[in-house]
Amino acid sequence: MSNYYCLMTGVPSIVMDQPTSMSYAEFREQCEEDLTDADKKLLSYSFLRQDCLNVIKLLQHPDAELLLLGNYSEEQLKELIKEAQDSEFKIEGFPEFLPDFIRHSYLPNEGKADYFPDDAIMQSYYEYSMNCENKMISKWFKLNFNLNNILTALIARQNGWNVADFVRGENDITDMIKSNKSKDFDLTREYDFVGDIMKILDTDDPVEKEKKIDAFKWLWLDEQIFFTPFSIEAVFAYLCKLEMQLRWEMLDPEKGKETFVKIIEELRGEAKVPEEFVR
Repeated sequence: MSNYYCLMTGVPSIVMDQPTSMSYAEFREQCEEDLTDADKKLLSYSFLRQDCLNVIKLLQHPDAELLLLGNYSEEQLKELIKEAQDSEFKIEGFPEFLPDFIRHSYLPNEGKADYFPDDAIMQSYYEYSMNCENKMISKWFKLNFNLNNILTALIARQNGWNVADFVRGENDITDMIKSNKSKDFDLTREYDFVGDIMKILDTDDPVEKEKKIDAFKWLWLDEQIFFTPFSIEAVFAYLCKLEMQLRWEMLDPEKGKETFVKIIEELRGEAKVPEEFVR
């Protein structure tokens, strides 16, 4: 296991109350210089999310302006789409789910009112990333996948929609969401973290609610790397935190700089990191 002591002691401390002096692009460039090839591959799981979003953009609008924060260039993604449309041959250099999504999900369903390509490709992305060989990174994607399903199910219920139509994938949590009618889908009894999420969802302000969810994830990352601050897991966690900050800054420069201190302290006092993700 590689030790990234020099890398992690050389970057500025990152806190949620203000942007760090290290930009997302700068840290990524530093990782390209310092990480082993095997560990670069682990970080690529995080960058792949942006590739998925870019694929959707190009399928819908071939001349769309892309946010190039993924693993692939615009030219590579356009070539992927062309090859996937023109043949059923295996396309080298890309995760298999990407051409499969284009061929068997997007093209047959394009234009259908009940088809949401963003949801479909993200389900494939999470299923792929949850199989990452690194235990902590795999758990990170599992946590996000389950959180997304819980949030989606609650929104569907509030709007009187059939919850099972909106929940993606299959695992113990999705099975309970689809079959249970209680307020928390009876998940709190089995998963401590669901109780913490339910409290967050009681927040009226949508911006604060979303920030509390990010703060919950931030604390989860802290717990995971507490004893391994110079590991590839710590590098991955730092990258995830920079990505959260970048997202808020892009949504609204002012709101992106709003303090997270109060939220973090509240969560430290009342939230428990999911035990299933700590073990």
